[in-house]
Amino acid sequence: MLDISERQTTFPMPYADPDLMDAVLSAGFAAFPERRLNYEKYQKRDRPEIVDYLPVRLDIENVSRCNFRCTMCQVSEWPKQQRARDMTFEEYKALLDEQIGLVEVKIQGMGEPLLAADNFIQMIEYARQRHLWVRSTVNGSLLHLKDNYKRLIDSDICEIQISIDGATKNSYEAIRHGAVFEKVTQNCELLNTYARDIGKHRTRMWTVVQQENIAELEMLPKLAADLGFARLSLALDLNDWGQDSWRERNDPVDIHEAFGIDRALDLQETGKKHGVEVTFWFVDEKYQTNDVQKLCPWPFERAYISSDMRVVPCCNVANPDIFELGDARELTATWNNEKMIQFRRDHLEGRIPDICKTCYAEPVSD
Repeated sequence: MLDISERQTTFPMPYADPDLMDAVLSAGFAAFPERRLNYEKYQKRDRPEIVDYLPVRLDIENVSRCNFRCTMCQVSEWPKQQRARDMTFEEYKALLDEQIGLVEVKIQGMGEPLLAADNFIQMIEYARQRHLWVRSTVNGSLLHLKDNYKRLIDSDICEIQISIDGATKNSYEAIRHGAVFEKVTQNCELLNTYARDIGKHRTRMWTVVQQENIAELEMLPKLAADLGFARLSLALDLNDWGQDSWRERNDPVDIHEAFGIDRALDLQETGKKHGVEVTFWFVDEKYQTNDVQKLCPWPFERAYISSDMRVVPCCNVANPDIFELGDARELTATWNNEKMIQFRRDHLEGRIPDICKTCYAEPVSD
């Protein structure tokens, strides 16, 4: 097993180009002095239940619908793979205009962002005009349509992750129902070739490791290189979406308990041979209740905004029908409303909500 201390000291989380990140942050502070002031307040925080700064990061779900039915994802159970309406550009713009403290947005939630391609691209471009760090994740199936692969890179997105949950057609399509391995891999080549040709190295291959694909992990760095990726991240935990039914479904195929540090090191070495940086993402046993600085940071710095403009605690719940904190159209007020304050207080006092418990290392009190 890859012990938590070994994970955190040996394998840093997969962050994108730090120089580009610094440049975007500096440009944003120069253009919006109020952003710098908010960020300085945030950095001085001692994680109180009432905060005197606005969120610095947001996950924004532009659509809650998908063209795949992935075995580990709650979307597969939603009628027609859709939970709610799409977010309008006007709602999105008003949100960004109000949130003067933002430095980063992820434009993606439970859905496939490119199902609303024109709106999605416009959202990226507007965030970049406001000097925000912007990233997203797409499933790769729609990149060839309307030159979406070009439009994504031309939007100046800071990082685009493509989900490839298998090194072979059999494993990939067994996990991602509705997908065609050949089309997605061809689209990745289109994307990476174009990004390389214009000098914008903004892409990352992302794999959710599970029982179906664990035997193929050593094949992934070569696949990433063949498709033109310079970065590969392996997510080592399956989510439960804050729901017991999904924990019961995903636990049997979750492999993190069997994933050892030696294998992780070997994968990094294999990546180097192919010119691919291999990093790891893990959620289970990440946070602790015995130190305020080891609590989950989400309640104190960010939120997830659903496509129908509701505030959700984080991307591991990603469904306001499971847990909701307030109206995203009034996020400044919601940020310190009674429910949000109680949510922070519960974390600070060790009463971790049930939807959050699987992200904590130790048993937590009820």
